[in-house]
Amino acid sequence: MRDAEDRKPQSDEARSGFLPPAGRGVPAEPESSTTSEFALPEGLAVPKAGRTGTESETTSEFALPSGLDVTPQPPPDTEGSAFNPPSTYQARQAPPAFTPPAGIPSVRLTTDVPWQDRMRTMLRMPVTERPAPETAQRHDDDTGPAVPRVLDLTLRIGELLLAGGEGAEDVEAAMFAVCRSYGLDRCEPNVTFTLLSISHQPSLVDDPVTASRTVRRRGTDYTRLAAVYQLVDDLSDDETHVSLEEAYRRLAEIRRNRHPYPGWALTAASGLLAGSASVLVGGGLPVFVAAALGAMLGDRLAWLCAGRGLPEFYQFTVAAMPPAAIGVALTLAHADLKASAVITGGLFALLPGRALVAGVQDGLTGFYITASARLLEVLYFFVGIVAGVLVVLYFGVQLGAGLNPDAALGQEDRPLIQIAASMMLSLAFAVLLQQERATVLMVTLNGGVAWVVYGAMHHAGGISPVASTAVAAGVVGLFGQLLSRYRFASALPYTTAAIGPLLPGSATYFGLLNIAQNEVDTGLAYLTKAVALAMAIAIGVNLGAEISRITLKIGSAEKRRAAKRTRGF
Repeated sequence: MRDAEDRKPQSDEARSGFLPPAGRGVPAEPESSTTSEFALPEGLAVPKAGRTGTESETTSEFALPSGLDVTPQPPPDTEGSAFNPPSTYQARQAPPAFTPPAGIPSVRLTTDVPWQDRMRTMLRMPVTERPAPETAQRHDDDTGPAVPRVLDLTLRIGELLLAGGEGAEDVEAAMFAVCRSYGLDRCEPNVTFTLLSISHQPSLVDDPVTASRTVRRRGTDYTRLAAVYQLVDDLSDDETHVSLEEAYRRLAEIRRNRHPYPGWALTAASGLLAGSASVLVGGGLPVFVAAALGAMLGDRLAWLCAGRGLPEFYQFTVAAMPPAAIGVALTLAHADLKASAVITGGLFALLPGRALVAGVQDGLTGFYITASARLLEVLYFFVGIVAGVLVVLYFGVQLGAGLNPDAALGQEDRPLIQIAASMMLSLAFAVLLQQERATVLMVTLNGGVAWVVYGAMHHAGGISPVASTAVAAGVVGLFGQLLSRYRFASALPYTTAAIGPLLPGSATYFGLLNIAQNEVDTGLAYLTKAVALAMAIAIGVNLGAEISRITLKIGSAEKRRAAKRTRGF
């Protein structure tokens, strides 16, 4: 009966949360005694040492008695630190050392090659394999400059490069070069379309320092871009001393410098570009004048819209209307001129070739977010141009303008005039990009070479225009990269203006004209051809630059590693 009562479950009020469960023995508690925090822990056997004479009753608790044999007990199985050896490791029976007798081979980056190649090589390496930075800028004190100031200078330099249209990989290389120049190791720059960030961690046990900056304004000024590259080159040079304050001062001067060409020169350059493009597609002197007037009028209207704060989409839409309107007016006046050449020349001055090349380059180098944003920007600009031209062409067709899509295709065999027109087009493009006067001549010659290659393959050899454009763009990229390496500068001033004669202006116009005349299928075929030509230009320029890097020695023990961003898993 009593056993049954004992097995009866008790209520929650009768059971305490601190009582052990039933069936488990309770060990006897030792008598409470006062212990010191300096007392030996349990598990240490301390034998008593015999003494002659009277033993001392009072001993210090800080001193261990003589003859003490402390036998350590195995530690409990707990999660250890990353800096502690594993529990199975024994010093006397250690495995063979991984380090070879001659030491770990270091990666040497020679200073005879441009700093862009050295920085790209190190950016593709894991952080643990990067060589220690050799501080190019020495300081009087041992501490060096403040880390936040170096990161701020790095972000400001990256902002100017990204706003000037430089590729994301080149911007990261420049930011990495600035940090290493001031002795900051373990830096990780990150570049997107509108955001720059950089993180620096002094060691594995220190907290990282991260800074970021947003690019809100973009402008095309290759003179400023070249000055920033010169600053980064001086910072990376061991023989040139540039303190942090001097670097800030030079960067402020670069920001304050005005554009090398005034506004009227830019307007005249846009007219020269459109007129040269119209001659390139078969126009004569009257067509040159008409296309130049239309382009200059569109440029002034775009400046007016920009002053009013309108987005660039509407600026491109408004700038595309005057050349198309002049072409329609010449057709309605029954003038013996190629109106299609006038409209095509105006489109050459508006097509965003610079942004297209930068976007495709970012995609090919693994910066897919930045590439997507750049290509989306190009798409918006292209849609704005299409909208402006289509509106004018639609009203012209309704008014009875007999625009012939084949009018500009009957190009005469005049290679010398077309080569001269392509060089003038590249010259005008270089002025619009605000290039240095020292680089204008080289990029003009590069544009003439590009058209010679295209004409020899397409007109003389009968090769498809897409393949001819890709090869000509590859030659442009190859020569541009070689010239930039020779001058230790950016490749954009030598390549962007040179691709002007290769832009798909005529294919774009014919596609829009056929759509305006309700020939949608033919129009879409022309627009698809224009997209294919644009991609051929961008891929060709990038391929030519990569070929120049392969043929020349990279400043490292191995070739530049490919981007390991996607491997299918």
